[in-house]
Amino acid sequence: MRERVAETRWRRRLAARRSLDSAYRAVVGVVGGLVVALGLVTIPLPGPGWLTVIAGLFVLATEFMWAERLLEFTKRHVSAWTEWLGRQPVWVRLAVGLLTAAFVCGVLLVVLHVTGVPDWVPGWVPLWR
Repeated sequence: MRERVAETRWRRRLAARRSLDSAYRAVVGVVGGLVVALGLVTIPLPGPGWLTVIAGLFVLATEFMWAERLLEFTKRHVSAWTEWLGRQPVWVRLAVGLLTAAFVCGVLLVVLHVTGVPDWVPGWVPLWR
């Protein structure tokens, strides 16, 4: 991926100016790092946590070889997990789905307990008030 980005005309022009190239790499590192950090924080919460981590790695992989290797490692393992789960009987897939849903529900309840239940939640919802 880095090679494809490096071969573009705008990137070659940027690389020719050392100070701009260093600043660009620093900006890519900061932006990609922030996206990865946001994704890591949101993994246990409902939403696209892992997708955000992978998007941040994608941004970092445009400039850094270590991020490209980590992105390839992640893609290999996600693919292997998906294939393995697809080969399992229905009851195993249902159990994994139920455990995942229970984990997300538990994390959501803990977050609501720690941060407080928002006012827009109806009173009949059995949460800590």
